[in-house]
Amino acid sequence: MPQELNAGLDGAGLRVAVVAARFNHVITKNLMEGAVATLTRYGVRDGDIATAWVPGSFELPVAAKTLAQSGQYDAVICLGAVIRGETSHYDMVCNQASAGIAAVGRETGVPTMFGVLTTENMEQAINRSGGKVGNLGADCAVGAIECARLVQAIKTG
Repeated sequence: MPQELNAGLDGAGLRVAVVAARFNHVITKNLMEGAVATLTRYGVRDGDIATAWVPGSFELPVAAKTLAQSGQYDAVICLGAVIRGETSHYDMVCNQASAGIAAVGRETGVPTMFGVLTTENMEQAINRSGGKVGNLGADCAVGAIECARLVQAIKTG
């Protein structure tokens, strides 16, 4: 039988950074609260959770990379909300945020979660930040724990 590497959803002893965009704060505040509450529920101590805010989703990758490279965190969660407007600005921000966040994980080896809502309107964003569809911040917290444990299991063989 193959060896199971994933150690599950026990966050005890993990150190996690959560960085969120202030732009669309009414949404990102809910994402941040969902992420922190979920990390705590799965055993990550309050003192092992660091939170930081950046101006917008475009700035998430640089903060995430700095946090990941610090060697202080087992995972980094990036949270934001980009809501489509009447210009192409939406596409540029979404593309750069997603590419930048993905690069952080690849370049540092630290699990880096993409928790940026990319919605057509405010109602969709509300529904995905604690409304009818759940909370993307909470989902990312679960993913961060799972990926951090998997990386640890791989490294320890």
